[in-house]
Amino acid sequence: MQADLLNFLERGGPVLLVIMVATFIMWALILERMFYFNFGHKAVEEQTLAKWDDWKRRSADMKSVRWSEWFRDKLVSEVRQQAEQNVSLTKAMVALAPLLGLLGTVTGMVTVFDVMALSSGSDAQAMSGGVSRATIPTMAGMVASLSGIIFTSSMDRTVSRRVQSVADQLEIER
Repeated sequence: MQADLLNFLERGGPVLLVIMVATFIMWALILERMFYFNFGHKAVEEQTLAKWDDWKRRSADMKSVRWSEWFRDKLVSEVRQQAEQNVSLTKAMVALAPLLGLLGTVTGMVTVFDVMALSSGSDAQAMSGGVSRATIPTMAGMVASLSGIIFTSSMDRTVSRRVQSVADQLEIER
């Protein structure tokens, strides 16, 4: 198993290792957000509601709708900031994966052209190694990107839904 992985990484060239590291980072960020929404967001929501209740209790005698709207917007903004943490970085990693695959394609084709120049195009086996270095990183970059796109689009919907839920709970009495 380990020999197969090492053989695959060797056939794909050095760019494949970079794609693998970028994919691990992307998935670490995705898993971090999944854990946050499953285990941490509820506490942020409860703290926000407690701050809002405290604000309403303290400002009962000097209620100003304008100040209440400002404080509500501040709380919703804080929740949004917590919910969107690392989402942009995850999207950047998703976009980076196919670009790294393209870089692997270019470096693999350079290898093919080098072999063709040295052997006058007669060494098919050496050229196939360059073609392998050109196609494997492309495939790996696309697979990594596709797997990340599914979760980042779901993450966007989750962020919007959770932030809107908190915003709906913070009502302003007029």
